[in-house]
Amino acid sequence: MTQTTFRREVRDAVTPRATLLVVGVVALQLLFIASYVGALHHPRPRDVPFGVVAPEAVARQTVTRLERLPGSPLDPRAVADEETAREQIAHRDLDGALVVNPAGPTDTLLVASGGGTALARTLESLTTAAEKAERRTVRTVDVVPASPGDFNGLSSFYLVVGWCVGGYLCASILAISTGARPANPRRAAIRLAAMALVSVVGGLGGALIVGPVLDALPGSVAALWGLGALITFAVGAATLALQGLFGIVGIGLAILLVVIAGNPSAGGAFPLPMLPPFWAAIGPALPPGAGTWAARSTAYFQGNGATGALLILAAWAAVGVAVTLAAARLRERREEEPLPARAP
Repeated sequence: MTQTTFRREVRDAVTPRATLLVVGVVALQLLFIASYVGALHHPRPRDVPFGVVAPEAVARQTVTRLERLPGSPLDPRAVADEETAREQIAHRDLDGALVVNPAGPTDTLLVASGGGTALARTLESLTTAAEKAERRTVRTVDVVPASPGDFNGLSSFYLVVGWCVGGYLCASILAISTGARPANPRRAAIRLAAMALVSVVGGLGGALIVGPVLDALPGSVAALWGLGALITFAVGAATLALQGLFGIVGIGLAILLVVIAGNPSAGGAFPLPMLPPFWAAIGPALPPGAGTWAARSTAYFQGNGATGALLILAAWAAVGVAVTLAAARLRERREEEPLPARAP
């Protein structure tokens, strides 16, 4: 092979388009590392909603003392009684509560490991240290315990990750099977319908696996099925929309949103109050974060606190459908426009 022939083959193989795609892959790779390590390498609690049950004067003193803990790990507030504290934890308004015993040296810490075992353990460690400084002890009561089959409370997160992966992979296959862009609104509508069917099947499969098959999560199979279908379709529709706008690059943007930005900020391994501020802020607005919150609410909290997350997922689905159809219609109009006449 001559040097000229070799150069020609290299030039033919490494086209500008291929070069850009490879650069994009490397960028996604580095962003993946930066996002996961940046979000999860040093978790610590910040402003965790925390209740204090005690006589009025003692409650004020305890709230003030907890507010002054280094790093502001807790956002304490007085709660009327233990029953109210338990209700607020069950409704996901509080992540924990300290019930002070005015008649003895042992207080009670209420936690909810169903909302994340890492946070429950952290609250126990923080409260134990704070109580020790006051020469008091604390016993922990888990009012919403994680399932014995849900190690570290991660099953909800992994379930949602699986649904999200199914969403963007299926949408990617549908989008590139006959070209990089939807050819017309009819084809876009067919792909959305196929995505809806896949979402229903995938949602049911995931709910059955984590429920009756593995006994990893409690809660209604039907409710988890509906949630899984919504998550899968929301991610799939968003992927189709991005692909319709930007071509094959849109698939990379979907991975950027869902995998690189969404997964580390979802509150899976570490609930939102333990993530750095940036990740805690964006997590609830992205499908993995909204999905994880809703899945835990469905499995452990009887659906309490899930409304906002469900609305976010519905918004992703609705906007994805609208943009997918609009992009297909716009492209069709452009193709129908007559070419400008050449000058003589």
